[in-house]
Parts: sequence; C-alpha cells; structure tokens
Amino acid sequence: MQIPSSRISFTRSGPQYRAHSIYGGAGGHGARISSASASSLRSGAPMSSSSGGFKLSSALGGGAGAGAGFGGAGAAAASGGGAGAGILGNEKGAMQNLNDRLANYLETVRNLEQANKKLEINIREALERGGQDVRDYSKYEPIIEDLRNQIFDKIAENARFVLQIDNARLAADDFKVKYNEMAIRQSVEGDIAGLKKVIDETNMSRLNIESEMDAVKEELHFLKKNHENEVMEIRNQISQSGVQVDVDAPKGQDLSQIMEDMRANYEKIALKNAEDLKRWHENQIADVQVQVSQNTEALQGAQAEKSDSSRQIQTLEIELASQQSLKASLEDTLHNTDLRYNMEMEKYNNVLVRLEEELTNLRANINQQTQDYEALLNMKMKLEAEISTYKSLLDGPVIGSKFEDKEENAVLSLIKQLRQSNCMHFHE
Repeated sequence: MQIPSSRISFTRSGPQYRAHSIYGGAGGHGARISSASASSLRSGAPMSSSSGGFKLSSALGGGAGAGAGFGGAGAAAASGGGAGAGILGNEKGAMQNLNDRLANYLETVRNLEQANKKLEINIREALERGGQDVRDYSKYEPIIEDLRNQIFDKIAENARFVLQIDNARLAADDFKVKYNEMAIRQSVEGDIAGLKKVIDETNMSRLNIESEMDAVKEELHFLKKNHENEVMEIRNQISQSGVQVDVDAPKGQDLSQIMEDMRANYEKIALKNAEDLKRWHENQIADVQVQVSQNTEALQGAQAEKSDSSRQIQTLEIELASQQSLKASLEDTLHNTDLRYNMEMEKYNNVLVRLEEELTNLRANINQQTQDYEALLNMKMKLEAEISTYKSLLDGPVIGSKFEDKEENAVLSLIKQLRQSNCMHFHE
C-alpha cells in the first residue's frame, strides 16, 4: 500500500513582547523611550511604562487568531508612585485575562490530544482491516480450486462426448455398409427371381417336348397300323386274284421282309431318338434341379441374412436415435453449464470490482484521515509553540528561551516518533 507523502509544517515564532519605559522632563520635554522588563515595573522604577504582546494562532478549518496586550503609560509629572500603582493594577487584570485564556487553550489542547488518540486508533484499525482485505485472498482459493476442478471435469466430459460422437459416426458408417449389403442382397434376390423364371420356362419347354414325344409316338403307332393294314390288304388282294405269273426273271425280293426290315429299322431309330431325348431331358432336368437347389439354398441364406440385417438395422437405428438424443441432452447440459459458470464468473468479477472500489475508498479515507491527523498535529504544535511563547513572556527572556528550546526539541522528537510510527503502520 502506498500512502501519499505529506508534509508536517509548523511555524514557531519567538517570544514577541516589548516593554518600554517613557522618561521625560517637566512638561513632557526631553522624553525618551527605553526597554524594560516586568521586574523593573515591580521594583518601582520611576516614570516607567511597560507593554507586552502575545499572539496565538491556530488553524481549525479556516483559522482564528487572538491577541492580548497589556501596558500602561504614564507621564513624568510630579511624582511616579501613583503611576506605578496604576500600572500594577492593569497588569493584574491583564494577567487574570491571560490566565483564563490560557486555561481555555489548555482545555482545547487536551481535547485535540484526545481527538488525535481516537484518530490514531481509527487509522490503525483501518490499516489493519485494509491490510487483511488487500492481502488475504486465501478465502477465495478453495472456490477457485473447485471451479478449476469443475472446468477440468467438464473438459474431460466434453472429450468423452466427442469420443461418443466419433463412435456414433462409425456406427453410421457401419449402417451405410449394411445398407449397401442390403442393396446387394436385393440384386441377388432379383437374380434368383430371374432364375426362377428360367426354371419355369425350362419346365414349360420340357412339357412341350413331352407332349411332342407323345404326339410322335401316336403318329408312329398310327403309321404302323396303317402300314399293317395296307400290307394285309395287299396280301388279300394277291391271294384273291390267284394269278400266278411265272417269270423267268430272277426271283424278286420279298416285300414283306423289306417292310419288316424297314419297320424294325425305324423302330430302332425311333427308340434311339426316344432314349436320346429322354437322356437329354433327364440331364436338363438334373441340371435345372441342381441350379434350383443351389438357388434355393442361396435364397434361404439371403433371406436369413436379410432377417439378420433387418434386426441389426433396427437395433442400430434405435441405438443411433438414443445416442442422438443423449448427444442433444448433453449439448444442452454443456451449454447450460457454460452459461451458469459464465454468470458465476461475472458475479465473482463484480465482487472483485466492488472489493477494489472499497479498497480504493479505504485508501482515500486513510489518506484523508492522515491529512486530518497531520493538520491537527500541526495545529497542536502551533498551540504548544504559542503556549511556550506565553510562558516565555511570563518567565522572562532567558528562562523563556531555555524553555522554548526544550519545548522545540520535545516537539521535534514527538514529530519524529509519530512519523516513524505512521511509516511502520503504512508499510504493514
């Protein structure tokens, strides 16, 4: 704490008194003035007059001044005894007046000393209170430490929130991958549906081939019957005609045998074609059945995977919604916490500003009280100086000068002690 420097000044005037004697001849011719002391008046010096002056000034608020003087004058006329008696009477009245005024001044000095003591006590208490308020910030340290710990906790909690947000982002990426897999599964299902259409078309073609085979078999059976009927008719016609033609030509081939051979040959060809067609049909059916079984297994696996993916998607969607709601609630909580701590910090800042203003006002009050104390001390020293002057008037110049030196030394030592004590209080 820095206390503005002040100056304690006092003026001390030396004993101001004058005692003059007037000596003159008859009729007042040849008169002269000479200095004399109060003892010369009391010794009865002829045709002497003395006057004394005392001046006391003090500065309370504006200022007041008082002065008192006593003196007497006489002219050297016929005799000096009556003049000396008048001067002594005036001197007693002046001394009584001065004694009364001195008692009032001493009472004022005592009151000022008591006021100075009270002011010193108030200044000391104010300095002690101001020093504690200025230096003792330990009561705010637990609050600051608690706020610092809470800030660290909020930073860690914010980091956890960021980690949860990253986890939610990764989960969303997984959802995208699952969605792409679902699109692939849908394309596989489309391929399976196309294969089912191929199987249906293959079955239709097999049925058509079977119907064609039945038609060919019926036609072959019909041709065989027609052929047999024609052969029988030709044989009957030949037997009924009874014509025998002998030809020298070599014996021709047997037509029936040729027909039998042709029939047997065609039957073999038809049987072979039927067997080949049957084998081809069976091979096609086996291939189609293998493809159908494979596609059925793939379809069942895709359906199982679809159901699993659907369940996982639903679970992850629910978890994502919960994480989003948790994130929103945590962001609201963080925002409210930031607002609350900002308000608290503003409140503490206002408290600090108010304490600084109080400290400034306290310093101003201490400075004002110090100035008042210095003014009162200056006034006290002036009063003491004027009292010493008054005492020097009463005791004479030699004794007064000695007393004045002692009083001056005492006042200077008192001022030095007061300055040292004030400096110690201010440094504390």
